[in-house]
Amino acid sequence: MTTNESVTVTDADARKVAFGAFVGTALEWYDFFLFSAAVSLVFNTQFFTSKDIVVATAAAFATFAVGFAARPLGAVIFGHLGDRIGRRRCLIITVTMIGLVTGLIGLLPSYFSIGVAAPILLTLLRLLQGIAVGGEWGGAVTLAVEHAPIERRGRYAAMPQIGSPIGTLLSSGAFLAVGYLPKESFDSWGWRLPFLAAFPLLYIALWLRRRVEESPLFERLLEEDELASAPVREVVTKAWLQLLVGAGAAFLGIGGFYLCTAFVISYVKNTLKLPQTLALNATLVAAAVEILILVIFGRVAERVGAARVTLVGGLASALVAFPAFWLIDTKNSALLVLGVTAAVACLSIPYAVSGALLAELFPAKLRYSGIALSSNSAGVVSGFVPLLATVLLAASGGQSWSAAVLLIGIALITAFSGAIAPRVSLSEDRAVVR
Repeated sequence: MTTNESVTVTDADARKVAFGAFVGTALEWYDFFLFSAAVSLVFNTQFFTSKDIVVATAAAFATFAVGFAARPLGAVIFGHLGDRIGRRRCLIITVTMIGLVTGLIGLLPSYFSIGVAAPILLTLLRLLQGIAVGGEWGGAVTLAVEHAPIERRGRYAAMPQIGSPIGTLLSSGAFLAVGYLPKESFDSWGWRLPFLAAFPLLYIALWLRRRVEESPLFERLLEEDELASAPVREVVTKAWLQLLVGAGAAFLGIGGFYLCTAFVISYVKNTLKLPQTLALNATLVAAAVEILILVIFGRVAERVGAARVTLVGGLASALVAFPAFWLIDTKNSALLVLGVTAAVACLSIPYAVSGALLAELFPAKLRYSGIALSSNSAGVVSGFVPLLATVLLAASGGQSWSAAVLLIGIALITAFSGAIAPRVSLSEDRAVVR
């Protein structure tokens, strides 16, 4: 490849594109995270029937996992299109898909209305949602990175990451608000309101996405006729090591996050028998702190490198795993919130730089496909983390040490990936990976 990574970009242009990527991604994650919050609050009773709440919750988490299983398909489809027809066009398609699907979930009749068709339709919509998300994040990060000055890629690559805690705040906040409704009202129609809000939010997302310009690096590749003819195939056959390292680096930020949010919400409500609002409040506080962590470590990556930040974040998460669950198990509200916040803060350190790290593992002509496949390969496994944690919890007699051990394992995989990332990078520029 002869195309140089150097293009003329200004901070003003970079901020505009990064902000557009951030807002669009925040709305996308709001839609996707709604499902996460609803799994143990709504779907285990409205769409799955079982006298054993653990069985019903496990079935709901299995549907939750379907969205992650579908994400690699979205990565293949939109990764190919993003490296062939452009990043911007794909992002408009993905935001439209996920907005429509999320709104339709809010209109879906429950099991008590249409029987077994309800969980089947819910699973189908989750599948489509996963395909859309599979192409979203990789495109947003690619666009932000390729519009940014090389020496400041760390901060701009972190912008789409901030969409994750914002999405958590919006989705958890929405469920927290409707959670104060009487139980009968919440079960019959209240839980639907956050999903139906996806329709007006879709209009905002589309307006923002249409204002974002195409990547200058992609346009140069197009002009010089250096686009990859089969980018997904090239990533799988020629950059498989980078693919594995990228997936490992992204694992903690995705799988660890769902362990500390989706699973913990279920654990607090069903095992510790505490109010669901307490668990939601904990995720809100953790998400607010996560925003600060993302901003700080996006800047730190510009000085020490994304790989080192990933290594440190993975080790920190492993060290805090047991203390975090010990705090949760106290059943003290303040300590519970502290435990969740500490765990999310540590796993957010590598998440802050995963966009920068993955972008630097792949050359520009394969970047959309490489980032999308890496993150969504991690996403497939991550989608089953809450289900696995639930099974381990049952096997351990309801003891939280099983979840803590699982978090440590995930964290060490990410730490190892960060340690070897600089040695396997294929990017023409090493400004971020060191």
